[in-house]
Amino acid sequence: MTLALVGGTHRTVPLDIRERLAFSAEQAAEALARFRDRFPGREGVLLSTCNRVEFYAAGEREAAPAEDDILRFLADCRGLDAGLLAPVLARRRDDAVVRHLFSVASGLDSMVLGEPQILAQVKQAWAIAQDSHTAGPLTGEMFQAALRTAKRVATETALGRQRVSIPSLAVADFAAGVFERFDDKRVLLVGAGKMAAETLRYLREAGARDVTVVNRTAGRAVELAARLGARPGRFDELTAELAAADLVVSTTGADEPVVSLDAFLRTEAARAGRPLVVLDLAVPRDFDPRIGDRPGVWLYSIDDLAGACDANRERRRGELPAAQAIVEEETARFMGDLHHRATAPVIERLRAGWSETGESELDRLFRRLPQLGEAERAEIRQAFERYAAKLLHPPLASLRSESRSGPPHGLVEALKRLFDLE
Repeated sequence: MTLALVGGTHRTVPLDIRERLAFSAEQAAEALARFRDRFPGREGVLLSTCNRVEFYAAGEREAAPAEDDILRFLADCRGLDAGLLAPVLARRRDDAVVRHLFSVASGLDSMVLGEPQILAQVKQAWAIAQDSHTAGPLTGEMFQAALRTAKRVATETALGRQRVSIPSLAVADFAAGVFERFDDKRVLLVGAGKMAAETLRYLREAGARDVTVVNRTAGRAVELAARLGARPGRFDELTAELAAADLVVSTTGADEPVVSLDAFLRTEAARAGRPLVVLDLAVPRDFDPRIGDRPGVWLYSIDDLAGACDANRERRRGELPAAQAIVEEETARFMGDLHHRATAPVIERLRAGWSETGESELDRLFRRLPQLGEAERAEIRQAFERYAAKLLHPPLASLRSESRSGPPHGLVEALKRLFDLE
């Protein structure tokens, strides 16, 4: 049983590479279908968010694919040169994979320390793997354990007691840095997903009243606007909406910029020099970065949040030791169970050998004592089974104990030789 991970985050992968490497939900499903064909019999889960792209692979009967093979696979899926990704993607194996996933699910590896949105993204990645038939028992147990770890961190530490997320920091630290108030500003929200909804809630709390929601799928814009008291707009009128806006928040999953430089230039005359704040929270970016060079425009991408996120991390750093201790405890627990599972074939052969020997001896005994009744035979059989269980208990307990600290290869080999197990 082996685990492997290849991936990168906002800390190691530049935004221009990250946007080319990012996978939408549909693209993730397509990639997993290719993984199933390329690595038959192996399990795979692809986690792609605005801040990370990570591929988790596992092998139960066959070893998980080598990290370099996974890296080349990711590069092929996105039409990239593997040499471009090699310096920026991390590679992990076995317990390091488990520890990392548990940290990710708990929000300890997020740009915003302790942010809760990542847990939903982990769940979605697992659901896509299940639908794509690349999930399996090993990744299943690992992702379930990750959710359990995240729940413990949220309930046993203070990290989850104050909801802090990328949208909250974007509004509080960036938009509020330009505008003193929001109740007199026209806000344009481009996108209607979970991050858009969360951003709109924070804007409402900050005082925003005049909010328009546009989305390629008009029905989603109408639904979100109705739910949160905003006005739905038309995506084909995006340029006009942009010309009227004071603050734009964009969170789509588009593969290419939604607003090009040429499109923005067509709004400048109507804007008449009014200041504009654009919070581009999408990866790939929705706004051409050159728009940020235009007069009166403050354009912030997801990576521009790094400074605010570092300050947030410092404020919450006191809770890290307790959260990391939970991750370490759950990692040791999972790996102990995994190592013990690896001994199952030896345990089964050991028990089968003793059971076969016991049955043979019981048959011989019962033939020599034909006068025994059924009740007496049952009592003798139970005594044999209890005796065998007691004799097997020490080696099995030793296997469980050794599994807590690592694969018990030495003990397994010793048992094979002592009991002549093939």
